[in-house]
Amino acid sequence: MYPKDLNYTMPAEWGKHERTFISWPVQASMVFPDNHKSVCDGYAEIIRAIAEFEPVTVVVNPDDLGMVEELELGANVTLLPIRHNDAWLRDNGPTFVLGEDGVLAGVNWKFNAWGGKYSPWDLDDEVAPQILEQLKMKRFDAPLVMEGGSIHTDGEGTLITTEECLLNTNRNPELDRADIEEYVRKYTGTESIIWLKRGLSGDETDGHVDNIACFAAPGKVIIQVCGDPQDENFGITQENLRILENAVDAKGRKLEIIQIQQPPRVDYEDSRLTLSYLNFYFVNGGIILPVFGGTASETDKLAEQSLAALFPDRRIRTVNGMAVIGEGGNVHCTTQQMPATK
Repeated sequence: MYPKDLNYTMPAEWGKHERTFISWPVQASMVFPDNHKSVCDGYAEIIRAIAEFEPVTVVVNPDDLGMVEELELGANVTLLPIRHNDAWLRDNGPTFVLGEDGVLAGVNWKFNAWGGKYSPWDLDDEVAPQILEQLKMKRFDAPLVMEGGSIHTDGEGTLITTEECLLNTNRNPELDRADIEEYVRKYTGTESIIWLKRGLSGDETDGHVDNIACFAAPGKVIIQVCGDPQDENFGITQENLRILENAVDAKGRKLEIIQIQQPPRVDYEDSRLTLSYLNFYFVNGGIILPVFGGTASETDKLAEQSLAALFPDRRIRTVNGMAVIGEGGNVHCTTQQMPATK
């Protein structure tokens, strides 16, 4: 039986959380191992920020446990020793689904390190089952390679994703679009999928949607846009914008679209960094927003103002978005929410 057959659905991220799960970075797997200390400092900042709003469980390699304990991350933070290769829990952790009876379960997707880009990934593929075992929670094993950062849901039957990622042959080469769509529906309990084309330029995840668009509420989508026709993101975001303008959700609603201006381009070691304000994270009563400073100071302010206007009942808590972006992701990529059941 699939989760959908048992009336499980993937809740929207803005619902109340029981806690947040996040993984601690692993130096051996880092793109830039010499930056280990600064990346760890960035993770510590993110963890402390989230802990202002809700409990945090940090998945830590057993060998790093003593070092992380010494950081004294706070009374609202607990450490969970689980061996892992890399630190992007959004992608290799469980996707939680909620039953009509208020009971949570977890979907365990297959994980292959974003199409085999970083080896080894065997430990990461076992993280979700171990978290669910610790929680003593029902587990659904999906026969699909997929990362949590590649999907967003409105909690009312509509999911948004990109063709660049979900249809990439480095994930599920034996499946066609119809097969993948059917599996996603069955395991998330959704009815309708809105397919954007591509993610942001330079995104090594092959276009995760959590960098380019997300639901703000049922029937309301935020998209990061680019105003420079010379920037590759201009064509990417204009195409996605047209798709959203012509889309309807599972309830038959036309979408209200909110545009947020992208930060200026920043390159590091001859590669473009995937800077995105859409990689923010909902917490209980707040939003954790990565900001980038420097040439992005103006767009930082605009993004913070836009989210404050969209979510007047939430406190916008900014963190240094440059601290971990060199490793390929940001706040949303590092986290996974466990929905509250009451």
